Amino acid sequence: MALMASTSCSTVKKTSTTQDVATELTSDNTAGLAVSNQKISFYYKFPKSVRRGGNKSIIATAVSEALKANGNADVMVHMQYDARYKRGKIREITVTGYPATYKNFKEASR
Repeated sequence: MALMASTSCSTVKKTSTTQDVATELTSDNTAGLAVSNQKISFYYKFPKSVRRGGNKSIIATAVSEALKANGNADVMVHMQYDARYKRGKIREITVTGYPATYKNFKEASR
């Protein structure tokens, strides 16, 4: 009587890719933009949780925190940043620009 055992080893490799999906939100409404005359400069010392998001996350968060610290504006006009890099990653960042707030929202006439 012969006992035959058969086993098979295989490696399964699965990959996936993502693709940007073009999405756009549009509105025919209009609004004014009140831009401050005072240029701000904001040094941002970011936590590790923001650093994990990468350089784009650091820049976006620095702008957001600068706007919160300076009157809770909506956007930064003529935004620039000065970043110090170490091994390709931002270690220090200072953002400058003019805080601006949207005002006088109007519905578009049809």
